[in-house]
Amino acid sequence: MTVPLGMPALAPPGVGHLRGGRPFPDAAREALADTQLRRNLGHATSTIRGKRAAVVAECPDWEDLRRAGEALKAATMARLDEHLERLEREVTARGGQVHWARDAHEANAIVTRLVRETGETEVVKVKSMATQEIGLNEALADAGIAAHETDLAELIVQLGGDLPSHILVPAIHRNRAEIREIFLREMPGVDPELTSEPRRLAMAARAFLRERFLRAKVAVSGANFGVADTGTLLVVESEGNGRMCLTLPDTLITVMGIEKVVPTWADLEVFLQLLPRSSTGERMNPYTSAWTGVTPGDGPRAVHLVLLDNGRTATLADPTGRAALHCIKCSACLNVCPVYERAGGHAYGSVYPGPIGAVLSPQLTGVEDNASLPYASSLCGACFDACPVRIDIPSLLVDLRARHVDAARGGVPTAEAAAMAAASWVMADPRRFAAAETASRLGRLLGRGDHIATLPPPLSAWTGSRDAPRPPAETFRRWWARERGTS
Repeated sequence: MTVPLGMPALAPPGVGHLRGGRPFPDAAREALADTQLRRNLGHATSTIRGKRAAVVAECPDWEDLRRAGEALKAATMARLDEHLERLEREVTARGGQVHWARDAHEANAIVTRLVRETGETEVVKVKSMATQEIGLNEALADAGIAAHETDLAELIVQLGGDLPSHILVPAIHRNRAEIREIFLREMPGVDPELTSEPRRLAMAARAFLRERFLRAKVAVSGANFGVADTGTLLVVESEGNGRMCLTLPDTLITVMGIEKVVPTWADLEVFLQLLPRSSTGERMNPYTSAWTGVTPGDGPRAVHLVLLDNGRTATLADPTGRAALHCIKCSACLNVCPVYERAGGHAYGSVYPGPIGAVLSPQLTGVEDNASLPYASSLCGACFDACPVRIDIPSLLVDLRARHVDAARGGVPTAEAAAMAAASWVMADPRRFAAAETASRLGRLLGRGDHIATLPPPLSAWTGSRDAPRPPAETFRRWWARERGTS
């Protein structure tokens, strides 16, 4: 692929909030000890799964929609440079300004400059994974600009001095009692008699945010889709805060990952059926906002689009890994993942947690900077079944694991590689395999019931985190000979 003028052929590895300070196993072990966190996650993910299953069951052509989404994404990625250039031309022709950002540093610098040029010192924000990815709020704060999150869950996270733990529901790790305590502690003017009733909490947030909506002159958003043939940007949301941010301020700045472009309006027919059902378990998002450039006398007077690379072109250059860029950020894979449900989003160390984060984050940063994430999976395959655009996440995880092993090996066979080579040699010959079967029966002496809890070193590295099956009393060959009378 060739990229528009000013964009490098391969951008530097992704930076921003894409890597944590600790490997996943260490962070997950701490999260597993938090019983309240596990209860919160279990309740929330099971509720979302149930809602999704109900609305998906209503669609007799659901699998056809998934395949259409997969095909549209693959075709778009194959000509991404053309679609991005078309998007830039159409946005510019309609009065908008387009800016290209190689990485998080450039994107943050562009947005900071644009805000400073307005003379304002605060912005309101629509929920945006791209701005979380680049750490925009922190960059603006360093420049003396306050960024106010207006999505309810993002507001909870921001007031609590916390980090998002879910793509769709950033505060999924908090329950109502915890949210009430955050509001009482951090929200100026809140009623001291505030209860944890959801309606009361929402009303408190609404009163708090309304003042900010009415005084804000600058808004920052992400984009779920950017339509190349018209220069239109879209945001889908459920609370109406996005509509307020997109219409009231004088200046609107949108940060969009380059993979979010779609060629035509007709493509939205597929994605606007797949996304709400897979994310919120709704047939349609309550608010689907679209804007095309600047309209005199209506809406913002200045519209800016920041197209973000931050490792995406490097991912696109990988014939296998580029499928991760098909993601429409619905979070369906998180809600079915047994690892995410138990460890939570913070353990991943990236704003993209769960199965999609385990394949996307390492590619945006470089595999070795996030080497533990591809192992944050049981490879059960539930994520592929749930993905509305059929991203084969299990295969991507295996591919990334192989890359990590190859990099760590450095030309010297690892113990695991040596063991696999030995197993291959044994299994290649019937006599050797039969001898190994007989020898394996000695393992029955180490086990109790149907498993072996502890093996001697170096095999203890396996049983340190999982059980090994106890060999059967009778080998398959002996069973076959006894039942069929042959050997």
